[in-house]
Amino acid sequence: MEMVLRRMRTALIGVLALTAAALAAVVPVARAGQYHVYGCRTPAGQPAPADGWSGSVAPGGAFDQYTKNTCAQGGALIAALGDQTVHGAYIDKATWAFAAPAGESIAAATLFRAGDNAGGGNPSFTYETWLSGTSESSIFDQCIFVLGCPGSGNTAQPLLSENRVLVPAANLGSHLYASAACAGGPGAECAAGSGDAGGYAAAVYVYASDVTLEQGTGPSAGGVGGELASAPSVRGSSDLTFTASDPGSGVYAAVVSVDGQVVERPVLNDNGGRCRDVGAGDGRPAFLAVQPCPGTVSADVALDTTRLTDGVHHLVVSVLDAAGNSAPVIDREITVANPPQACAAGAAASASASAQAALGASWKGARGARLTTRFGRSETILGRLTGPGGTPLAGATIDVVATPAYQGAAPVQMAGPRTAPDGRFAVRLPRRTSSRTICLAYRPPGGAPPVTRALVLRVRAGIALRVSPRTTSVGQQIVFHGRLLAGPIPSEGKQLVLEARSPGGPWIEFNLIRTGPRGRFRATYRFRFPGPANYQFRARSEPESDYPFAAGSSDLVGVHER
Repeated sequence: MEMVLRRMRTALIGVLALTAAALAAVVPVARAGQYHVYGCRTPAGQPAPADGWSGSVAPGGAFDQYTKNTCAQGGALIAALGDQTVHGAYIDKATWAFAAPAGESIAAATLFRAGDNAGGGNPSFTYETWLSGTSESSIFDQCIFVLGCPGSGNTAQPLLSENRVLVPAANLGSHLYASAACAGGPGAECAAGSGDAGGYAAAVYVYASDVTLEQGTGPSAGGVGGELASAPSVRGSSDLTFTASDPGSGVYAAVVSVDGQVVERPVLNDNGGRCRDVGAGDGRPAFLAVQPCPGTVSADVALDTTRLTDGVHHLVVSVLDAAGNSAPVIDREITVANPPQACAAGAAASASASAQAALGASWKGARGARLTTRFGRSETILGRLTGPGGTPLAGATIDVVATPAYQGAAPVQMAGPRTAPDGRFAVRLPRRTSSRTICLAYRPPGGAPPVTRALVLRVRAGIALRVSPRTTSVGQQIVFHGRLLAGPIPSEGKQLVLEARSPGGPWIEFNLIRTGPRGRFRATYRFRFPGPANYQFRARSEPESDYPFAAGSSDLVGVHER
């Protein structure tokens, strides 16, 4: 019974710790650099991954020790001992453990759990289940059969309040544990054959976890370029490029502020859906993975300056990690100088209107004023011009001005359409068009101010790539030939990235090259490791302020190594 008494003392300490935690929770303390990770279930009860949790059973113990993950089916993380055999005291144990990523700690945690000890016990042995943290021996929630606890919580309704356990502050650190085991005197064995409906002599079910992780080290940014970083004046859609990295939760979003007001907050890379805030309601972001966002991101952030008045503005851009830590990218004054058509007022609305006319326009097959498309695709603008009361204005000329998206580009007047009897019109852009801002304007008779509409087109760079030979072996060399399919190309050439992967695997950057002034490039690679193996190669173009195309890649080229 000495071991049981020790367990009783541990249980009493856990109760006192829970009381202290409840008192401390009366005055919440807001801390920076924190984010939620939901496991097994979201607070709304939807199935979720159990990222960060890992199961283990005691080595050398009985064969029927179990750690099961049924979260995908709306179940639980189950740590259990079966009823097919006896279990040695302090020998047989099943555990689910949550581990905070390196460099992070658990700032708060709530678990929804239930369990039972159907295998029973007597003065010599007992089945038990418990929760602990930050070490396995630091117990804060415990159920011991011989102390009158055959089970805990409600296994029929996982998210009931009686299953909710707030982890005390004293038990917060780097790990959490949920365990089922046999306890007793030296050499004691827990009985077999008295399992619950699931066939377990002892089992703990973790139905949901809400773990708040805290990250002390934030992101960093470098390699800053683009018009917004250095151009003396900007117009249309102006870009900022940079590379950001983060050692913990990953690079999440950029925050663009103009004159103290946030105007853009784009997620930089959703990491296949992992880097999406699923919402927590307390101001902190929430994710379904402990490291939700990419560790390094090459970012391209655009600011539509047509939404700003001409003149000087204070621009601040920072980068956030998933925990909310931030790092500066740029902090400078910019001068906005858009063409006289002043499309800024129409860019943010579905139509620009005056007392004489209303002008609406959008990209065919898309919503909003911005469209990203592949190189070589012809895009069409559809619009309609109406007068007072929505009356169609037929036979009116629509002025069209295009400003290519590179530093110092001048606006170009395009052939403007005339409206049809129903007021509708269309503008079809050439197939090899680069990224640009399109300004549409109608000038009412009598000298009234024009009504305008601005649309932004971002075209991915087109790259042709050839590799020869396509079959090779260790020690041999392959040659990359290719060119950019459109310009204008900077006089010093355009930087490209060569990448490789095994089919279906992640891309790996292995060379940075630069084209000539006509967009052509050549590079070589020698295989250092023996095959057989298959590889895929591509050339990738990142945005630059003096090249009017968004990020784009060549088609994949396969190479077989014998």
